[in-house]
Parts: sequence; structure tokens; C-alpha cells
Amino acid sequence: MSAPRISSLAFLTPGNFADDEPYSGLEETLQLFAYGERLGFDGAWIRQRHLEHGVGSAAVFLAAAGQRTERIELGTAVIPIGYENPFRLAEDLSLADVLSRGRLQIGVSTGMPHAELLGDLVHDGDWRTFDLSYGRVARLIEHLRGDYLGGPDTVIQSPGNTQRPRLQPHNPGLVNRIWYGGGSLRSIRWTAEHGLNLLTGNIVSGEGTDDFATAQSALLAEYRRTAAAPARIALGRVIVPFDSADESTRARYRAYAAARDERTRRPHGERRTLFARDVVGTAEQILEQLSADPVVSAVSELRLELPYEFHRADYEQILHDVRHLIAPELGWQPARSSAGSVAASG
Repeated sequence: MSAPRISSLAFLTPGNFADDEPYSGLEETLQLFAYGERLGFDGAWIRQRHLEHGVGSAAVFLAAAGQRTERIELGTAVIPIGYENPFRLAEDLSLADVLSRGRLQIGVSTGMPHAELLGDLVHDGDWRTFDLSYGRVARLIEHLRGDYLGGPDTVIQSPGNTQRPRLQPHNPGLVNRIWYGGGSLRSIRWTAEHGLNLLTGNIVSGEGTDDFATAQSALLAEYRRTAAAPARIALGRVIVPFDSADESTRARYRAYAAARDERTRRPHGERRTLFARDVVGTAEQILEQLSADPVVSAVSELRLELPYEFHRADYEQILHDVRHLIAPELGWQPARSSAGSVAASG
């Protein structure tokens, strides 16, 4: 097994906020994106979450993040496509992408959390007969391609302008920056066959094995075997170094990991869901675990999945320690445009 060599480093944050004070939490998340850029991270990603204390519209949040940052990639992982109108979602994402000068990375999936509560509300009636799976993702892709609507002679009139109708504003590069969150062989094959980039994290289906690393390695092998052309693969791991944390914070991090460890010991449910262990400890301990992870050695893009329950100071400490103590040992180098800011941040 070769040693890990990471060329791209990003982080994924949940965007937490308090029920009675949402602005403060959302503002802190925007500041975290800016902080990650100053450290030299290559990407900052937000989760999209419905009915929870998190970002319900990734497009809106990333439009704001685009005005707070200049270089860093802005991603969402993942948008549950079953709750979206593909054309309207394409409009929102395209607008946010243009405002960010082409930095959006769009992660989607076919899951529908809280479907029994939200399904009828989103679709204004019975949604159970609708295609809310891969076909809906395919329609989003087609809209982002920007093909003209109607026949070759179809035009629309607007004040001072006559034009052929299509998605506006249109950035032709956005369609190449779509990712699918794949955790099963079926989803991996669909992702590869449709030319999408692959997001794979700390949850996969156990198909023929109870071992997480074996299952995820099989998914990567299937994606590479099936893909018609090279595409990006980003691996997510919960990585929590505590080198610069105080003793009480270290104890809290250990308790967090211990509470989640039981779920990694066996498959769960009909889909035999498997969970990766969180990587928590000193930088030296974390590097040892990452070096022993065959999946980390098989990819070049690593994304830190920040825990839901933590606070802004925790997130900044984690990003700082990863940037200074862990990522360089994996061969990663911070973005050159942020070199001065990195030095200033210590």
C-alpha cells in the first residue's frame, strides 16, 4: 500500500445555529469559510439540511460565501434532489456560480430525509409517484448544459432584448462541477456512467463484506472501472486533531468519538450500512491511522467532515491543526495566493 499523497484539501461544515438566534450561527459559518481560505484550504463545503438547525438552501448560502471569499472552491454536500425542481435549482445554482466567478461544486443525492413530513409540502400534493431519483439528477444536468428551449426559431422578448430562451445566467463550466454522493455499487455505477465527480465519505453500504475499508475500496474500484473519462474523487473523513486544544476540549473530543464508536462495529439495517471510525487524537496518531487507511492512499482529494456538535472555536482549532500538522505530512501544500495569510495566521 502506497503512502497517502493529498493534492487537494477541503472541509465540510454543518452550518449550525441556535433556534432563537440563527443569524449568529450562519455568520460564524461564513467566517469559517473565509478562515479556511486564509489558511490555504482548497475547498469549503456546506451541508444542506431541511427542518434542522442548518442551511436549507445551499445555493443561497454559497452566494453569500462567494462574496466573503475570493479563491476557495464553494461546495454543497449534498442537495437531496427529491425536494428540488430541477430547472429552478439549476437557475439558483447557476446564479450563485456566476456571482462566485465559477467556484461552485454541486453535490447531490437521491435521499429524502423527513419525507413523510416534507414530501406533500414541497410537491403540493402526493409525491409518491414522481421520479425523485436518478432521473431528477439527470434533468438538473441537462438544464445546466444550457440547451435552448423550443425550436430553432423560438425567441422571447424582454425590454430591449430578443433572445433564444435557455437557463440564465449560464456558465458552461458548471455542468462539469457536479458531484454525486455515492455509497452503494448501484449509485457508483450511475455516477460513473453519467460522468459525475464522486463524493464518498464515512458511510457506505456493506455489499458482500462487513469491513468498511473493503467495502469503500470496492466502490472506488468500480467507479474507476466504469467511468468513461477521468473525474474527481473526494474522500470524506471525520478528522479531529487536538494538539492545540486545552485539556477540557481534548476530553470532550475523546468523549465524542467514544459515543460514536459502537456504530462502527456492525452493519445497520436492510442496506447493511457501514460507518468509518472517527480519526481523533494527536497529529502523530492521526497520521498513523490515515497511513494505514487503504482508501486514503487511493485518492488525492481529502475533505474534513466537521462534527455537528462542535462550536466555531473548535472548528477553527481543527482546521488550524490539520493545515499545519497533518496535511503537509501528506504531501499537501496550501494555495499560493494565501501564503501571506497563512504565515500571518501562525
